[in-house]
Amino acid sequence: MERFLIEVPHGEDKSSCARAIQVFLSSGSHFVTNADWGCMDGDHKAWLLVETENKQAARRILPAAYQQNAKIIKLHKFTRKDIEQSVMDYHSD
Repeated sequence: MERFLIEVPHGEDKSSCARAIQVFLSSGSHFVTNADWGCMDGDHKAWLLVETENKQAARRILPAAYQQNAKIIKLHKFTRKDIEQSVMDYHSD
């Protein structure tokens, strides 16, 4: 299994926030109902940390209305061995 950070934006108006929160809470998915929200700090997004087989599986966790605009980032913890093998090889610069 791989770890992913999912970032799900929604509208800044009160009704968009309320709708997003309601959809997430009623989804039935443990991951989705435990999302963290930035709305109270003016950042109208939800974040989830999930373990799935791939990005497509991570996207499918989300309610359909929010799948398209979600940003899904594969996470990796670097070890000393990674650094010794040149972390810079992971970059495309």
